Amino acid sequence: MSEDKPERIAKVLARAGLCSRREAERWIEAGRVKVDGKILTSPAVTVGTGNAIMVDSKPLPQASETRLWRYHKPAGLVTSHSDPQGRPTVFSRLPKELGRVISVGRLDLNSEGLLMLTNDGELARKMEMPSTGWVRRYRVRVKGRVDEKRLDDLKDGVTVAGIQYGAINARLDSQTRTNAWLTVSLSEGKNREIRKVMELLDLEVNRLIRIGYGSFLLGTLSRGAVADVPAKIVRELFDANGEPAKQMKKKKGWAKKKPQKARK
Repeated sequence: MSEDKPERIAKVLARAGLCSRREAERWIEAGRVKVDGKILTSPAVTVGTGNAIMVDSKPLPQASETRLWRYHKPAGLVTSHSDPQGRPTVFSRLPKELGRVISVGRLDLNSEGLLMLTNDGELARKMEMPSTGWVRRYRVRVKGRVDEKRLDDLKDGVTVAGIQYGAINARLDSQTRTNAWLTVSLSEGKNREIRKVMELLDLEVNRLIRIGYGSFLLGTLSRGAVADVPAKIVRELFDANGEPAKQMKKKKGWAKKKPQKARK
């Protein structure tokens, strides 16, 4: 942020790593944010470096260098900072030295695999937008017999309970008497998309593992481990206009640093 280029307040809060942009808008509606001593009532406000911003009566922390991590989410964790039902969360299991981080999208309670984390809410928002075209890849185990023709038809998109889903590329890898393994790729990632679409095909998902997000891969990252993405790669996420690249070329060595173990 610079004085000659003011930015929306929600974007500034997100970039400071406090929350996502949507969360920032809810905080503003709840009266938790002040600018120059006045409580904001609308997120339609731009601010610059000359403005004094307070959140819950505390000065806005200065944005630190943008960082990004790969995390191998185990099944049984909620992708949330808190859960009203008291279930264990992803963020309660992360190493404390990561500080406040935000997930890029979500994996539901029973899903596992690659979850990207960042300390920059604005980066998270941009990475999860379907318009970036970043492909999410999954290994999916389903109960039932797979009709490969119906599976192939998913590439044209499908509507389930009035919700339109975009193109889904699905391939049958193996089939036993009761279960099958699929490889599924999509670029939208709507809530429980794969589970709902598979139900339409009379298939029940009993295991779902995300193995890739854009050019980031789960690889051999052990369950519950966190691996830092090199700063050079984070910088390459953005083009000259500060927007994320549509697709990043695959490169090796993005997780050379020793993964950090999450807390049990």
